[in-house]
Amino acid sequence: MKVKDKLFLSNKAWALEMQKNDPDYFKKLAKDQAPNYLWIGCSDSRVPANEIIGAQPGELFVHRNIANMVVHTDLNLLSVLEYAVNYLNVDHVILCGHTGCGGIKAALSQSNFDLLNKWLRNLKDIYYHHREEIHLIKDSEAKVNKLVEINVVEQVHNLIKTGVVQKAWKKGNNVTVHGWVYDMETGIIKSLLECDKNAEFDSIYRYDFGDELDSL
Repeated sequence: MKVKDKLFLSNKAWALEMQKNDPDYFKKLAKDQAPNYLWIGCSDSRVPANEIIGAQPGELFVHRNIANMVVHTDLNLLSVLEYAVNYLNVDHVILCGHTGCGGIKAALSQSNFDLLNKWLRNLKDIYYHHREEIHLIKDSEAKVNKLVEINVVEQVHNLIKTGVVQKAWKKGNNVTVHGWVYDMETGIIKSLLECDKNAEFDSIYRYDFGDELDSL
């Protein structure tokens, strides 16, 4: 059986099962989406966003990339964030990393990954700024997982430095940004931090929207 045929058969079986449980399931789902959460996670195939938190289709707006990064020049990520916060009006933005992350492992190595080097450079910079703390850890797996946690914290901070999140807060939308780590060996999620409109960060990253918000 061809791979394509196998996937199509699996799709049909799933669709029939959903219709069996609720004949109008797809009709209701097709009308619109109103997710309450934006999930920014890793592209790793072992970390399916919906499944690990038991979310149904329509409950989770999702963006994934290597090592769950929030890079200020990534227009893809920023467009997803803008749409989720300002048009879907999500209340929660979840930044979720995971133990044993391949992107983190790659960033900790000196191996050449060609085009991927440009993306991993962001992780290497995070490692560099926290290298003294990470060097104290001797176990290689523990070292990776420490950088996983540090990276999640850094990416949450990158999120709250965006104009998208700050403007939402200025408008009175109390979007909460969460930093989580998914444990691959237990399937359990750990919360590292949460940031709301009262989050503290250096004023150099704060935007002055002036009279712009008055017209919104």
